[in-house]
Amino acid sequence: MNTVKSVLVITALLVSLASFRGVYRPAQTASPVVKTDTTKLDPESGMVNDPNLMMVKAQCTACHSSKLILQHRFTRAGWQERIRWMQKYHKLWDLGESEKVVLDYLEKNYGPQTAVNLNTFRRAPLKEVKWYKLH
Repeated sequence: MNTVKSVLVITALLVSLASFRGVYRPAQTASPVVKTDTTKLDPESGMVNDPNLMMVKAQCTACHSSKLILQHRFTRAGWQERIRWMQKYHKLWDLGESEKVVLDYLEKNYGPQTAVNLNTFRRAPLKEVKWYKLH
C-alpha cells in the first residue's frame, strides 16, 4: 500500500514539473552592445557604454540595481549629494580616488541636460505649472 502511495506521489510530482517546462527562459542577447540612436548601452545594466562604465558598475551596482541610476538626472553636485547620503545612511564605503571617475561618468551621461537622457529616460521637470482648483 505504501509503495502505491509513493508511486502516485512521484507521478503527481513529475506531471506538475513537466507542466512548468518551458515557462522560464532567460533573455537571450544577440550582441554585447545594444544600440539606441548613436548611444551604445551595456546590455547587462542598460547604462551608457563608456570607458568608465566598469568602475561605476563596480562601485554602484554592487549594492543596488542600475535602474536606480537610470531613473535620475542629477547635476554633479546632486550626484555627490546622493553619494554622501548613501555613505551616511546606507554604509556606502569611501570611494576614494574612484569618486571623481564615478561623478565624471554620471555627470556626463546622466546629468539634467545630457542628450541620451532627453530621449530615453526621465523627462525634464515641468516649468511654469499652473494649478487650478477642482470643484
